[in-house]
Amino acid sequence: MVLDPVEAERRLEAFKQACKAAGEKLTSQRLEIFKEIAASEEHPDAESVYRGVRARLPNVSLDTVYRTLWWLTKMGIVTTLGPTQDRTRFDANLTRHHHFVCIRCGLTRDFYSEELDRLVLPESVAAIGSIERTQVEVKGICHACARKEQADSRNLDGGS
Repeated sequence: MVLDPVEAERRLEAFKQACKAAGEKLTSQRLEIFKEIAASEEHPDAESVYRGVRARLPNVSLDTVYRTLWWLTKMGIVTTLGPTQDRTRFDANLTRHHHFVCIRCGLTRDFYSEELDRLVLPESVAAIGSIERTQVEVKGICHACARKEQADSRNLDGGS
């Protein structure tokens, strides 16, 4: 499904501004890879992005697509859905629960919330398909990674 062209252009402009603000190069490959994601409502995976971009840039490699997708994620320009970067997670806890996922190390922990269990989904979700269950995935930085980043930052600053 193709996104509204006005929204796709808004996303593209935001991407260009983010690159400029971060002092990052806006290469043709990065631009085409971002365009492939920004113009779709399908939440494409890396292989789908690769196929779409390769139609326009035949010399692009799958490795370049993967590296760029993770760079876009690190820049905060795109987000990920589902499994973590390195591996799919499996869960034998079949009771109603939700997940916290660390965006740095991939730590995944269950948490319980009666409030989230009662989450009422908008009618627009039912228009997409039938709902079998809902589960909230909260992404953030775990305490261990936050402490490590804080320590690394202090070390770079000369221990102050």
